Amino acid sequence: MSWIVALSAAIACSAEARDYRYSDAHLHYVDFFQESAGMDALLEKMAENNVEHVMFSGIPVAKKWDEDEPKRPRYYAGDDANAYWYSATDVFIAAAYKRLPAEQRKRFHPFLSGFNPNDKNADAHIRRMLELDPGLWQGIGEVFTRHDDLTALIHGSAPRADNEALARVFHLAAEYDLPVMLHSNVTSKREREPLYLEEIEAPLRNHPHVRFIWAHAGTSAEIHRHQQKLDFLLDTLERMLGQYPNLYIDLSWTMLRPYLLDADGRPDPDWVHLVSSYPERFMIGSDVVGRFDSLGDYMTGFDPFLDALPEDVAHKVARDNFLSVLPRRVQAELDP
Repeated sequence: MSWIVALSAAIACSAEARDYRYSDAHLHYVDFFQESAGMDALLEKMAENNVEHVMFSGIPVAKKWDEDEPKRPRYYAGDDANAYWYSATDVFIAAAYKRLPAEQRKRFHPFLSGFNPNDKNADAHIRRMLELDPGLWQGIGEVFTRHDDLTALIHGSAPRADNEALARVFHLAAEYDLPVMLHSNVTSKREREPLYLEEIEAPLRNHPHVRFIWAHAGTSAEIHRHQQKLDFLLDTLERMLGQYPNLYIDLSWTMLRPYLLDADGRPDPDWVHLVSSYPERFMIGSDVVGRFDSLGDYMTGFDPFLDALPEDVAHKVARDNFLSVLPRRVQAELDP
């Protein structure tokens, strides 16, 4: 195949390392206990690793330290205690953003996430937050819908990306020109088919004026722990990208391996071909949660895959594609 030959040539020509500037398209300033290492730590790691822009978000749920647990859990999966929707996460994000020097604010892109996606009052709450700080919020998300074990821990029924409450949120996103990042697993831990695919396709179809970022392309660490690799994922994405021009793919967390790179760390030719075919629709991120020491490792970990792409495409995926989904008013103020 000619594109495989081209890939081999591209990799050979990439012996001279490219100088990437990054946008971290998926970053949580706080963890599941709403705690953070702080802005100084984040700015330091951004400077060390050429990260120019970040999607700046909270975590929409908080993990409970249950009365019957003798030790505070370190992560949402640390024990069986519930998690609960936590709106104050956006207060923390807004406060941290406002404390930044004016010259630094252009690098931070706050996304609003602290609402219950099963509540048909959610759009009213989001509108109040947008009106409380006009111009501050630049996106909505990460919205937790199907999220395997985390979903099971959250009070109430499992949120779906195609429910009525979120339809109201998506209409609001279109009104305010805000992108939406959705975490909506494509399947469960056990089923080897795209069990929940229609839940993400319905919003794409019904809200064509909303730019949707599909977090991790519908995958999760727990799915991979049981299934390792979803054989249907690449073909499904290829069809969806052709069908829905408002779909963007976040490659953070679970996508680098086993999809973009093989077990030996080599770029997968089929994924290189897919990303090259849709050069403006993919973005990378760290998905760090409140601690930033690993930020550089996550972002530079994409370099072998980026190096296999045509150079102009690689720079778009590394930095520019995330910026291109932000509100038009924000893009007009960004440095090239």
